[in-house]
Amino acid sequence: MLKPPGAVTVDAPPLRTAWGTEASVPALLTSLRDARSRLTVGPASDGGWQRIGQAPVQALAEQAATEKGAPWPQPLVSHYARYFRDGNRTAYEGLVASRQQRLTRAVVMAAVSGPDSGEGWLDEVIDGAYLLCEQSSWSWAAHDDVFTRSGEVVPDPSRPYLDLGAGEVVAQLAWLDHVLGSQLEKRASGLRKRLRFEAHERVIRPFLDRLDWHWLGLNGDVHNWNPWIHTNIIAAALLLVDDPELQATVIARCIEGLDRFLASIPADGAIDEGFAYWWNGAGRALEGLALLEQAAGLNPDLPVVRALVAFPNSMHVGGSWFLNVADGPARAADSLPWDMLHRWAVRLGDSHAAQLAATFAAVGPEPNPAAGLGRVLTQLGDSKRRYEPSVEQVLSPSWGTWLPSVQIMLARQTPGSTDGLTLAAKGGHNGEHHNHRDVGSVVVAMDGVPLLVDAGQPTYTAQTFGPDRYQIRAMQSAWHSVPAPFGLEQGTGREFAATVLQEPTPDEPTLALGLGAAYGLDHPEQWLRTSILNREAGTVVIDDRWNLQSPPPEGTDDVDITYLAAGTVRLGQDATATITPAGIPTVAGGRGVQLRWKPETAVVLVDEWHLDDPLLGDIWGDKLTRLRFRMPAETRASGAFTLTLEATHEH
Repeated sequence: MLKPPGAVTVDAPPLRTAWGTEASVPALLTSLRDARSRLTVGPASDGGWQRIGQAPVQALAEQAATEKGAPWPQPLVSHYARYFRDGNRTAYEGLVASRQQRLTRAVVMAAVSGPDSGEGWLDEVIDGAYLLCEQSSWSWAAHDDVFTRSGEVVPDPSRPYLDLGAGEVVAQLAWLDHVLGSQLEKRASGLRKRLRFEAHERVIRPFLDRLDWHWLGLNGDVHNWNPWIHTNIIAAALLLVDDPELQATVIARCIEGLDRFLASIPADGAIDEGFAYWWNGAGRALEGLALLEQAAGLNPDLPVVRALVAFPNSMHVGGSWFLNVADGPARAADSLPWDMLHRWAVRLGDSHAAQLAATFAAVGPEPNPAAGLGRVLTQLGDSKRRYEPSVEQVLSPSWGTWLPSVQIMLARQTPGSTDGLTLAAKGGHNGEHHNHRDVGSVVVAMDGVPLLVDAGQPTYTAQTFGPDRYQIRAMQSAWHSVPAPFGLEQGTGREFAATVLQEPTPDEPTLALGLGAAYGLDHPEQWLRTSILNREAGTVVIDDRWNLQSPPPEGTDDVDITYLAAGTVRLGQDATATITPAGIPTVAGGRGVQLRWKPETAVVLVDEWHLDDPLLGDIWGDKLTRLRFRMPAETRASGAFTLTLEATHEH
């Protein structure tokens, strides 16, 4: 077992506890024999790819035809260096992504065209693969440690950095070699040898030689990089490592790594990075487990796996909307591998997760190269599977969700349906992965469309993961639906946390939290927030009560409670406001919500956030609106404020 000095010991690691000696190098030497022949994705030489047909690859083929023979995207050292100069990471990463997506399309076209008509596509694959071999770095500039080590801004080939980018490249080369290897050898003898050399030097050797990769989780901090990279290395070891002893050693090390991730998952299966990062964390782990089962016969039916498979459904708000926390958008991306989730859900008998996955897979069956070659090939290899979308809303018939490990409640006015109000409330702490200062925040949806919202993830820059992260508006508590006692921002770290005072139940969907610690106040109960869904009355009630001392030096005299709204906001008479979904992209009409409060309890300040970030604009439209309820002077030290929301009757 890998255990360097200072490594955090994992008690009862799920995989090795279940698999025992089957996960050891000696056992893997036996079980991995002829592993490639057992993978569900087979080589093009067996003829199966030519029977897929044109429909599943039509859009992909059209794009590939426009690219064929044209100059390839060329990321340059100036693009790489730019990140260290001004923080722009898209100039480099965009070109890298374009190159890899073009290569993925070429691989698919070469496979489905067959050996007689695919020679032109083989040349595309050869050129694209060789360009990756010649690319000085497989890592993304934003991750490379070259600048912090040496002050240099160009990649150092002698010290390759093993990150998400390198993992994606090596997996892409591994899958294309697996599918097209015999044809590549005939067309460009020596290429496969070069692929193996680069994979070993840039990925396999650094993985085995170095124990200081942060994503290994040896320090106890395990995040989504762990399963993402380990799963890509599993693919590389299976498909590009020909030495049995080395292959088994790498796979055993990957099992240890995945174990650290799975051991970090709480019993309720919650991912603190949220729904969007589930796909590139838990989802990657599930893909790695599937590969291990196919290649070595290791059974992955474990309680933690069942909990992970259930998580996306528990975050479903309605339609393509999901509860977003941390760096996650509120709407599902187009390139998600719902087929993967469907296979797992069916296998484990989770009918609700299966129906959710089937509905999305049926709507968007076209493979998206942005998902990566392995996911594209797996989806195409499963293209004969038929997904039956649900006519009704795809929701569990239960009241909603309570995930105690992350203190998230999602409650529905109509169990099993998006009709009416949905309330989500979050406690947690501000040391979560991809953290936003959102302790105590609420999201309210009407008929499955969020109207009180969490802005979510803006475009990543150097600032996103640097010391100035919380100068970004989307990360600040000031732009979440939370209080601001004395104008304070919430603090950063695990100690800035909520205390649960009342847990929700199916009959009483109420979450009561003490929020004082999130602001560095002396006691959690100096600020109490109770979020209530009242099904019979058809209302959501957010009740805040506080008992504050004098303002701290960094504070102000103001006590505000903020709510962030999407769509169109109109202030009415007699302490009311309405929020309608007008202006939210992808939403055509629909009911809104009316907000009510006692006029003497607060005055309302309105701030508009005009969205110039393309990621945020794609989700919310032109703007988000912040409503700041400012408390009168006589209630700043001690007081209460209640906001009630109910459906409007406008469509």
